[in-house]
Amino acid sequence: MEKLVRDKIPEIIKSEYGYVDFYKADEKELKKFLFEKLVEESDEVYEAKNKIELMEEIADLLEVIYAVLKYENISLEEVEQIRKEKLEKKWWFEEWFILRKDN
Repeated sequence: MEKLVRDKIPEIIKSEYGYVDFYKADEKELKKFLFEKLVEESDEVYEAKNKIELMEEIADLLEVIYAVLKYENISLEEVEQIRKEKLEKKWWFEEWFILRKDN
């Protein structure tokens, strides 16, 4: 199994176990691993068992989102502007409406 990990993880594993097998992703494969990590962290947010765990997983998810933005050369300000524009058109999540769809 191969997966993207934070920069210090190989060092931590090596200090604990004496050996770690890793390599630095190249540009071709980085997008694949970043987006897989995005899904992984989203799943962990969903699976959080309490508020502290939820906050930790959201922090991890945000870190991956920031990495995706950097990789794609998108500024947080650009995304925030689009978010605000969508708020004006579609509003926000406050009343918790659930849309039913016929199958």
